[in-house]
Amino acid sequence: MLELTKRLLLAAEGADPVLLASLLEPGPRLLQPGARLLVEPSGERTGSLGDALLDAAVAAYAPSAFARHTAETVYVTDAALAETEEVEPGSAPAAGSDLPVALSSRAVAGATSIYLEVVEHKPVFLIVGAGHVGRALARLADFLGFHVAVLDDREEFASAERIPEADEVICDDFEAALDRYPIGANTHVVMVTRGHKQDEVSLRRCLGRGAAYLGMIGSHRRTATVLEHLRDEGFEAAELARVRTPIGLDIGAETPEEIAISVMAEVILLRRGGTGAPMYHRPASLRYP
Repeated sequence: MLELTKRLLLAAEGADPVLLASLLEPGPRLLQPGARLLVEPSGERTGSLGDALLDAAVAAYAPSAFARHTAETVYVTDAALAETEEVEPGSAPAAGSDLPVALSSRAVAGATSIYLEVVEHKPVFLIVGAGHVGRALARLADFLGFHVAVLDDREEFASAERIPEADEVICDDFEAALDRYPIGANTHVVMVTRGHKQDEVSLRRCLGRGAAYLGMIGSHRRTATVLEHLRDEGFEAAELARVRTPIGLDIGAETPEEIAISVMAEVILLRRGGTGAPMYHRPASLRYP
């Protein structure tokens, strides 16, 4: 138990993430509620839920869970487990595909239930540009639990007093600051500067560094021009295709606050593996007309 706790603390402090599985309800199985299993990104396991097949099912589910930074309850029945065999860690399908092995996100009466959580360092949200949209993004990203960093090259805009929600406010040249900033798989970067020139120089410094999300504000024409310039400079088409631009989901946003919601909705969609489809539903008996 001490080994598990130490590993969880390391993950929370910035080491590699780890998947924590905690047994909630044993269902018909003779298992101990509270049993815990850790699964590493490599597939290595520490601890146990008390059943080898159940541990294997969680390990097979782990790649999808890591991809979605999951925090969810899953369910498994004896019948489903009985149909499975030991699965090699890492063999699960990609995020968004069918759930692997025996685990299901749908509640099943009498099933064994397991709480899964990817334990990792707080995700970083780096806002390049401290104008009206940047300020609104800082407020919303802070509310959503991100470590918020805001960068601008204008002293009157880049100040902690003006953006109190930010954990970091950086006043510096865009290129120099971005070259120094540690961008990686847990970093989400948005370019919302005062002009396409600043957006372009900023995006150039972020490409190819493995950010979880790269977004750039602007019209279809303006953003296409920026991407064409970068393509002509030799940046790979696959890397440019990862840039979310124009940025956000189409919700008809107009105000800075509405634009921030649109952008953060897209970030959450990609981070959690959502579809963006409306969740509106009515059973046949309630449909109208």
